Amino acid sequence: MFDLTFTVDAQDATTPLTLAIDQAVIAGWTGRDPVARDKHIAELEAVGIARPASTPIYYRVSARRLTMEDSIECCGDDSSGEVEFVLIGWQGRIFVGCGSDHTDRKVEAYNVTVSKQMCDKVVAPVLWELEEVVDHWDKMILRSYAWINGERVLYQEGTLEAMLPVDDLIARGFEGKTLPDGCAMFGGTFAAKGGIRPADRFEFELEDPVLKRTIKHGYDVITLPVLG
Repeated sequence: MFDLTFTVDAQDATTPLTLAIDQAVIAGWTGRDPVARDKHIAELEAVGIARPASTPIYYRVSARRLTMEDSIECCGDDSSGEVEFVLIGWQGRIFVGCGSDHTDRKVEAYNVTVSKQMCDKVVAPVLWELEEVVDHWDKMILRSYAWINGERVLYQEGTLEAMLPVDDLIARGFEGKTLPDGCAMFGGTFAAKGGIRPADRFEFELEDPVLKRTIKHGYDVITLPVLG
């Protein structure tokens, strides 16, 4: 268990909140539309990654992989980010944030679970209360940008109506129960525009067009040499 301090952005105030995180879950293949979901599966198959055993699927990773830092270190140049919404349970409440499921694609080709453990998972330092956004959940937008060869390009974009409903996502992953206290769960992602590829910097955001606010964060990717 370790602590992360967030800022809870309510509609009329901001409040610091330190959460003790003891469990991290990466939910995959969470698309509501089977056609769009299969497109992402096919995208990964194109780079040698096998189809999942089930859809959705819930991977466990070390909670200490979560970070708010503005840079991460990765071995080799085979990793890339993915924008996802993040749900965190705490004292019977659920908070919504945004993060990047940064993953080693070379490792992912032979074992997805191991690949999820290879890289830090960057989360933005701001959270919203789920109850403030659940009524317009489907209208919220996930978006990411990748800096590639000095150019900032739109990498992913889509509304949450493409994902499983949040209550359904939680129920499937936790035997019909609510999100446990201290659990941070990443909720799935969209296909990359132009295909999965590494970047020097990855920026991600969750936009609430109804309440006119956005959670955003970014990080540099520092590549470490692979010497064998």
